[in-house]
Amino acid sequence: MPELPEVETTRRGIEPHAVGRRIVALAVHEPRLRWRVRDDMPGLVAGQRVLHTKRRAKYLLIELESGTLLLHLGMSGSLRVLPAETPLLTHDHFDLVLDSGSTLRFNDPRRFGSLHYTTGDPHEHPLLATLAPEPLDAAFNGDYLWRTTRRRRVTIKQLLMNSKLVVGVGNIYASEALFRAKVRPRRQARSLSRVEVARLARAVRTVLAMAIRVGGTTLRDYVGADGVPGYFKQKLHVYERAGQPCRKCGTLVRQLTQGQRSTYYCPTCQK
Repeated sequence: MPELPEVETTRRGIEPHAVGRRIVALAVHEPRLRWRVRDDMPGLVAGQRVLHTKRRAKYLLIELESGTLLLHLGMSGSLRVLPAETPLLTHDHFDLVLDSGSTLRFNDPRRFGSLHYTTGDPHEHPLLATLAPEPLDAAFNGDYLWRTTRRRRVTIKQLLMNSKLVVGVGNIYASEALFRAKVRPRRQARSLSRVEVARLARAVRTVLAMAIRVGGTTLRDYVGADGVPGYFKQKLHVYERAGQPCRKCGTLVRQLTQGQRSTYYCPTCQK
């Protein structure tokens, strides 16, 4: 599933092609995404100029003159910059055609992505209004994580993946951050010391920043706006490496299931 680094990579990829351009048309080829694309959306956005591209959690925000498009890549989606005349492929669901002759084309084999449009403050949209701090913002630090973990019996990995506590830290990056912080994923959140939560907050920021620098992680479907896969997979220490030697100590990486998701850790490096 595309996570925060993949969405940020996509945002940076489309920004130079989209900002300042006018939308010629929104061509919806398949409206049945996670939520059906509104029938009136093409008429609402056509003719508007793209002012900014932003990101909130795993949502891409394309700010227009009179509103904002909210795009979620879902579990298998990608948004690519292509010549508008490029033939459609299977699972190409919409095109945001620009006056430059390029199009932003959304492909999503599993159709769990979504496209919304709002004329109000996008941060007050129901999908964004209750989201927690961004892990790359100054508000997410050791003190915040210390306060957040004190009374919580939930495991620390599940806490990191709770978007009401911190946004954008999905399964891959939670596993990798916990490895870097030397914390086992099944530890109760409240059991972590101040030193451990400070180390974990730094690890989350480090892992996400590293992933953004190399274009995110491609395990199966994800590609960036230029069609290039992300290369953070080559830097993964534990994720999807069960049975392989830990890159630091040589102990075999283990796998377990938490909340119906696979978790990976090193029993020697993580305590």
